[in-house]
Amino acid sequence: MSRVIRARRSIRHYRPDPVPLALVHELVDLAMEAPSSYNLQARSVVIVSGEEGRRALTEATGGQPHPREAPVTLVFVAESGAWRENLDEVRATASRLGAWTEEFDAGLPESVRLFHEDLRDRGLAREYAVKDAMIAASFLMIAAEAAGLATSPMNGWDEDLVKKAIGIEGRDDLHIALLVPLGHPAETRRHPGRRDPSLTRFGETYGR
Repeated sequence: MSRVIRARRSIRHYRPDPVPLALVHELVDLAMEAPSSYNLQARSVVIVSGEEGRRALTEATGGQPHPREAPVTLVFVAESGAWRENLDEVRATASRLGAWTEEFDAGLPESVRLFHEDLRDRGLAREYAVKDAMIAASFLMIAAEAAGLATSPMNGWDEDLVKKAIGIEGRDDLHIALLVPLGHPAETRRHPGRRDPSLTRFGETYGR
């Protein structure tokens, strides 16, 4: 696994070779294995592979080559209002798998409500949802590298245009977390190196 993580690079140019849809689905399923707050899994992935959708995402990213060249671009959507939805499916699955105690399950709806209302009141609902979606996107990029495919996390785009491209314009409860082009690389990028660990790894307090 360390080899996969260290070998992954952000690729800007892709070959037109298609990626089998079954493999794309498998990678997205692996992304959804990422942890999430209260296991609400309040994130979704839109698989954009059609010519019209890719053209719209290219426009949304200011003409960058990634979504134009990659056969697939995955749009990670953060769902800040998902906590208001019915939690029966999440609770039933966890109960069937023996993952939660009866006490935890019984208190879940109220705990979720109080927690997310507090986030909303502090103006952190969007930020919190985006964090959950970003964790899933990280899982996806590692899984894609292990499958021999390339990715590039894209954070330079017009959110309104991305929302329009995937059919969620006007939805204030849905947010674009990340765009991840996926495909076979048409370039080789060298590892640019990382900072000395002494500058980024501290014990107990920051800077020590």
